[in-house]
Amino acid sequence: MLARTDLDHAMHPLPGSPPVRWRISDHLVPYEEAVAMMEREVAAIADGKADELVWLLEHPPLYTAGTSADAADLIQPDRFPVYSTGRGGEYTYHGPGQRVAYMMLDLKRRRQDVRTYVAALEELVIRTLESMNVKGERREDRVGVWVRRPEKPPLPDGGMAEDKIAALGIRLRRWVSFHGLSINVDPDLTHFSGIVPCGISAYGVTSLIDLGLPVMMTDVDTRLRQAFEEVFGSTITETGRG
Repeated sequence: MLARTDLDHAMHPLPGSPPVRWRISDHLVPYEEAVAMMEREVAAIADGKADELVWLLEHPPLYTAGTSADAADLIQPDRFPVYSTGRGGEYTYHGPGQRVAYMMLDLKRRRQDVRTYVAALEELVIRTLESMNVKGERREDRVGVWVRRPEKPPLPDGGMAEDKIAALGIRLRRWVSFHGLSINVDPDLTHFSGIVPCGISAYGVTSLIDLGLPVMMTDVDTRLRQAFEEVFGSTITETGRG
């Protein structure tokens, strides 16, 4: 089996497909509201009544539990609201300063291959970071995007320290994707201490600001859209929403 690094990461739609709607919310969106919206949009996309959608937003501070979450990894259950979710993965933190990108894409128009889709999402993040001179890397034994931290003490096994800068969690219904990814731009990194992020305790968590990049969320959004169009195809700004 090919490593995710060696897969063809391009997931452009069939010729003649409409561009993906690109939506940005400029306020904190409650998690329940976002999930309800995703449910409606995914149903419409699967029924052929709506075009694909990428929705960029921020959430108030909260923890989500994926289908593989271990209760022991919720260290501080009373710190923030905790939501069970149908996406894959374990515990994840969302909060202000983190760019969440919900991907509602019809893989029937692209490739009906979950592993390739995960690799394409990782590629999207890696290209976005690369445009800001940050080297993000995938790891075959753990999903997400990681950065090496040579200035930190080495790991117990002598390996170089690594921090996670982006998390992924997906779900499919009728081959239309839910959920997506989150990139740490400038969240409060102490908020991650209430969980074992994604069930991995050996590594830390970082952000673009933590790495010394004075970037704004709008800068990240622009670069994310450029990378998305390289990997997934054309987009169109959705108007009349905020």
